Amino acid sequence: MTETLISLISIFIGIIGAISAGFIFKKYSFGIVGNTISGVFGSVFLIKSFGRLGFNPQSIVQNGTFNGLLFSINCIVSFLGGVFVLIIIKKISQKMNKKGTN
Repeated sequence: MTETLISLISIFIGIIGAISAGFIFKKYSFGIVGNTISGVFGSVFLIKSFGRLGFNPQSIVQNGTFNGLLFSINCIVSFLGGVFVLIIIKKISQKMNKKGTN
């Protein structure tokens, strides 16, 4: 697997995380398009932020070998990134709408 493919898989898993969180927790949903966008940004943000701990795509395929444990950690962080950013964006949106009505 190349680093680019691992990055694309991570983004796709972040999208799945945001869409599934929107499906399970309906009050946090922005629809399929909004959930997809938040999943992309959440996945990229968390992998870029915490990837320096050793589970970024470059570390997964270091020296031409594939590290499955690091890849699974990468997938979990991507999924959680999509979920967390969806919830954070919804809370920010609710606060902004609340201030606009007063």
